Amino acid sequence: MQHLYTVGPSSVATLCETLNISTPTAVKLLSEMSRERIVEKKGQGESIGGRRPDLFRLRKHVLFIICIDIELFKTSMVIVDNNNNFITSVKSLPVPLSRNRNAFFEALLVHVQELIDSANIDSARLIGCSIGMPGLIDTRSGENFSYLLDESGRMGLRDAFENQLNMPVVIQNDVKGSALAELRHGHAKGKKNVLVILMDWGIGLGIIMDGKVQQGSSGFSGEMGHMPFAENGELCYCGKHGCLETVASGMMLSKIARQGILSGQNSILNELSNQEVYRIETELIIRAANNGDQYSIQLLSNIGTNLGKGISVLIQLFNPELVILSGKIAAARQYITLPMQQAINTYCMTQIREKAQIISSELGEHSRLLGYAAEGISQFFDTMIAQAKAA
Repeated sequence: MQHLYTVGPSSVATLCETLNISTPTAVKLLSEMSRERIVEKKGQGESIGGRRPDLFRLRKHVLFIICIDIELFKTSMVIVDNNNNFITSVKSLPVPLSRNRNAFFEALLVHVQELIDSANIDSARLIGCSIGMPGLIDTRSGENFSYLLDESGRMGLRDAFENQLNMPVVIQNDVKGSALAELRHGHAKGKKNVLVILMDWGIGLGIIMDGKVQQGSSGFSGEMGHMPFAENGELCYCGKHGCLETVASGMMLSKIARQGILSGQNSILNELSNQEVYRIETELIIRAANNGDQYSIQLLSNIGTNLGKGISVLIQLFNPELVILSGKIAAARQYITLPMQQAINTYCMTQIREKAQIISSELGEHSRLLGYAAEGISQFFDTMIAQAKAA
């Protein structure tokens, strides 16, 4: 099941080679799983001489997992099956990320139960919950060292979620989810060395090397937004001065735009926000740019230039074949990518930058949820296999 979930439709010969089992054993297992409606035939593979082999895949709705995307100012959730089908519509909630764990749980849990009730699925097939969020997250220990902290230090965040939800839980950094979604379903599929830049309120980096999402020794790899960037720059929320996020994040983009409007800057942002400055966020600035607003275009251009300079450092270090831009700011397209490419041309060695193609993600607004599903289901299979071996 793990092989069919990860790789997709496979022939008997492929299963035998991958799992190191005999053909009779593979045929017997597939027959049993077909009777139990776990697998089904799905087309035929390429012939290497003779009859084309039948391909087998997991049926839809064999397993379900709850996926929750926790952002700074809202939370989204959906139930996904083993074939990456969204079983429910994506539910977006005004539940902001809080440093207070109890208050956050109180606001979230009622919505999780409502989501389960609305799905009308067999609860025995619901294997757990996969959660993605910003912050320094060690997936193995299940702790977030930035948000939803336990002041007493008695219980890790994953354990706290499991106690509240009464099911297995996986937590991971949001940009790791973006990178895994791209690797399984997006532009990174079939690629070996790719960088995924998540450009939302903050900036994160997903590193794909040798076809795998890299975690780092503690799970903290990819903190691109806190690279030193501006000498004697603005204070970042991390406590350091001049981080890249202080000049190139969605948070800073909104802040600069609001300051400009309050100081009398001529822009249609005033009109689009109904004169309510607090409503000026990334999506509104992109909308204004698409309507020809020069102030918004310049703001996005400045962000693109700063990001391009930061990305040029990464290209020099990792020599990727592909750089994928995802997140809210990536929706600005040419207003970001053109100044970004110019900065990369300026700061990167020609021989290295020519090997790196820069493109925008095509997976859509909720792509991270697919990445969370992939990690959650993979860890479920790992746990089941470990338990079977131990038995």
